[in-house]
Amino acid sequence: MKRFTATLLAAGVATAVTLTSLSSAMAQSGYSRMSCDQLWYARNAIYAAKGYCFETRQAIAVFGPACFPPFGKLTSGEKRRVAEIKKWERRRGC
Repeated sequence: MKRFTATLLAAGVATAVTLTSLSSAMAQSGYSRMSCDQLWYARNAIYAAKGYCFETRQAIAVFGPACFPPFGKLTSGEKRRVAEIKKWERRRGC
C-alpha cells in the first residue's frame, strides 16, 4: 500500500476528480482488473470529490484533511458505483 499511496500523493487530488468523472460503465468494466489498493482509491476518490471528511490517516494522507459541502453526500449514481466497488473489494478479499 505504501508504494501505491506515494504514487497517489504525487498525482494529487485531480486524479480523484478524474476517476469520479469516468462513466459508470467504463469504471465498472475496469473494477475486475483493479488491485485492492486501486479499488480503495477509486471508492474513496468518489467521496473525496464530494468533500467527505476523512478520518483515517491513510485517507487524509492521500486526499487531504479538508472537507467541504456537501460533505460526502453522494448522488444515486455515485452510490451505485461505490456499491459496485465494494462488491469487487469483497470478491478480492480486500
